[in-house]
Amino acid sequence: MIIDLHVHTKTGSDGNLSIEEVFQEAKNRGIALMSITDHDSIECQERVRALAARHGISYVTGVELNVTFPYGNGQDMRSLSLDFLGYGYDIHDQELKSKIELTREHRETRARQILEKLNAEFDKEGIPRFTHEDLEKIQASVDGAFGRPHIANYLIAKGIVKNLQEAFDKYLVKCDVPKYPLSLEEASRLIRNAGGILVHAHPSDPNGTSLATVTQDLEKQTKIIAEHMLEYIDGVECWHVRNDAMTTGHYVDFARKHGLVMTGGSDCHQKPILMGTLDIPDWVAEQFKSKRRTR
Repeated sequence: MIIDLHVHTKTGSDGNLSIEEVFQEAKNRGIALMSITDHDSIECQERVRALAARHGISYVTGVELNVTFPYGNGQDMRSLSLDFLGYGYDIHDQELKSKIELTREHRETRARQILEKLNAEFDKEGIPRFTHEDLEKIQASVDGAFGRPHIANYLIAKGIVKNLQEAFDKYLVKCDVPKYPLSLEEASRLIRNAGGILVHAHPSDPNGTSLATVTQDLEKQTKIIAEHMLEYIDGVECWHVRNDAMTTGHYVDFARKHGLVMTGGSDCHQKPILMGTLDIPDWVAEQFKSKRRTR
């Protein structure tokens, strides 16, 4: 059984394929259970469920929420950017829909602020400033939630950088603006009140928003989760495309010790297409099905 519970799309956020193309690819790859977990986006979930049914794929509603997580004490206090996955929620829950919409609006405001910072950098380098017309062209490339990858792609198209890595290394890390300050407590309340479960996404991802920005030590990572997050989460993403065997094993042991749901997914943005490439055991599906709500 092939399982993938972490997939993004162009329709909902920053994937490279539309939801129709994603499900055709999932069908071709024999995926039996999947979830579309676009960033701050749930409006396509009804279409997604219909597509899943058409292709004979079992489906769990999904979303990826970015959380601002305070960590540390006194002068060492810092705000961590962490990702959490919501599964099995009611797609018609009004409070969740309203908060998702507010978060998406903030993404557009944030994008404008990032462009202002970019222009300050361009001034130093003698590069022509981005104009309102440039912003409109970037927005036109966005099918789902506006994010830094859309600006990065425009920088490449304009010939200012050669690739995504250079875009982030040279400009987008330096010119970043904080995301919507959603707390873990609020994310948990929203998803649970909508009948779903909240899962800590890729907690040790070396390339993404994760506890690896605090420590590479797996024991120290799970200590942070045990001390600060257990009250608010229902599960942990144990299988991820950038996990090694030791990381997956550590998080499986941790989840079992604390009675947490164990999930896994490729985090595929179709750059390249990674859907269904992880070896996630069948019992994950059975365990997950017993937790999810039928809507």
